[in-house]
Parts: sequence; structure tokens; C-alpha cells
Amino acid sequence: MSVPADAKRYEKSGVCEVHEVHDDVINKVKENTPSEDLLLKLSDFFKVMGDMTRMKILYALFNADELCVCDLSKLLDKTQSAISHQLRILRQANLVKFRKEGKVVYYSLNDEHVQEILDVGFSHIKEF
Repeated sequence: MSVPADAKRYEKSGVCEVHEVHDDVINKVKENTPSEDLLLKLSDFFKVMGDMTRMKILYALFNADELCVCDLSKLLDKTQSAISHQLRILRQANLVKFRKEGKVVYYSLNDEHVQEILDVGFSHIKEF
């Protein structure tokens, strides 16, 4: 299949060769874009997800339903203090929840949305 010459020029530069604004599209995007506050919260959410240790914790909980700090510490070869710190960040972002049984605190994913996010993200990166 042959690629038109103008498409080849675009591929090289990545920039439009003419200045043409599509107001109808811009207005539609503006109408459907969340508020700055919601976008900031979403950005912060992804920052929390962007840490390797926290991602390992989330995947451990994804596969084990629930684990205590001692289990996570041994599994990830990190101190209990380091794991507790990461769990606190995950709790503040509503990604994990906990329950106490006697003196042991068990952590689990907060809800099915967290599982879905992990599933979709993992599926996406496996495509490449």
C-alpha cells in the first residue's frame, strides 16, 4: 500500500503543515473534560500507582486477596516499616483497606475497581 507524499512529510515532522483549528472538536472536548480539581486528583492517583514497591504490593494483594504487613515484608524483601509506609499511602488513595484480627492487620484491595485498573494496565503493556 502506497502512502501519499503529504502523509510521509507529516510522519517525518509530526507537525501539521497548515494551521487549521477545528472549533467544533475543541468545543466538544472542552465540554467533556473534567474540572481541574478532578484532573488533579486523577493525576495524584496515577502518581501513587507509579511507584514500583506500591505496584508490587497491589499485585501481591491482587493475587492473595489479603496479606498482613509481615507477609508483605517477607514477600517483597522490605522492612515492615517500609511496607507500612507504602500501605499508608495506598490507604490514603483508597486503593487498599484493612481489617484487624486480634493483633494482626490484614490488607486487601479496596474494591473491584482497583483490580480492573491493574488488569487493564497490565493488558495494555503486554500488547507492546
